[in-house]
Amino acid sequence: MPRRTALSAEPNLHAEQLAEQLLRLKDHGELSMRQLAARTGYSQKSWERYLGGRSLPPRAAVEALARISDTDPVRLLALHEVATDTWNKGCTPTPSPSLSPSLSPSPSPSPSPEGPTRSEAQAVSDTSTPAAGTTPAISRSMRIAIGAGAVALVLAVSSTVLLALRVSADEGGPSAASSVPAAASGSAPNPVYTCRIQQIDGLWYAGISRTRNTELSYGNGGPEVAEAQCLLRRAGISPGGIDGMFGPLTQRAVRAMQKRSGLAADGMIGPLTWKALRG
Repeated sequence: MPRRTALSAEPNLHAEQLAEQLLRLKDHGELSMRQLAARTGYSQKSWERYLGGRSLPPRAAVEALARISDTDPVRLLALHEVATDTWNKGCTPTPSPSLSPSLSPSPSPSPSPEGPTRSEAQAVSDTSTPAAGTTPAISRSMRIAIGAGAVALVLAVSSTVLLALRVSADEGGPSAASSVPAAASGSAPNPVYTCRIQQIDGLWYAGISRTRNTELSYGNGGPEVAEAQCLLRRAGISPGGIDGMFGPLTQRAVRAMQKRSGLAADGMIGPLTWKALRG
C-alpha cells in the first residue's frame, strides 16, 4: 500500500500568505465573524479555519470577501491559485518496501567464459539509464517559484500605489479629485469625481448631485455617494477617497457627522443627515 508524506513547508507558506491577506480585509472592514458569515454564505467555523490558515478557502469565498470589502479580487485570486496548486502538489505517494520472499542471499551466477550473458548486458544498460520523472519535478518547482515571485511583486506594487493614493487624498483638500486605477483584468475604470464646493441659498453643494433625500447605506455607489463624501470632507471629516463608493471609511465618517449633529449614529444617510451635511 502507498503511504502519503506530510505537506511540505512551501504550500503552507502560500496558504498563510493568503490567510493573512483575507484577515487584513476583514479587519479593515471592521467585520465580525458573524457578519462575515452572513454576508458571504460561509459559516463562522469555516472562516475561522480559512483565516487561521488551517485550510484553503474556496475561490467563491475569496471573491465574496473581496466584494464586500470593495477590493479588486484579481491579486487575491492569483495568490489563491498558487496556494491551491502548491497545496495539491504537496503530497506525493511513497511506495512501501515489499517484503523479500527469502532472507538468504541468492547465489551469484558463475562467470561465463564466453563473456556476459544477454540478461547481464540488459542489467548494465538499465543501471546506466537515469531515473524517469526527475526533470518534470524540477520544472514544477521552477514554475511554482516563478508564480510565487510574480504574486509577491504584484502585491508589493499594489501596496505602493494604494499608499500613494491615500497620501494624495489626505493632502489634496476639498478640491482634490480621487480616482481608482483600472483593474488588472481589463475592466473599465471607475468614474472620477471632483469636489466643487459652493454655497447656494444657504446650502452647501459639491457640484456632483443636488439630492436632499436620497437614502444611502453601506455598499451603495454613484454620484450621490461622491456628493456626500465631498460634503463630509468640507465639514472636516475625512471619508477616505472621493470614489463614489460607500465603504467602511465613508460609513465611519457619516457616523461621526451624525454624532456631531445630534442624530442617531446608524451610519446611513437619509433626509436628516443630508440636511446636516448641506446646512
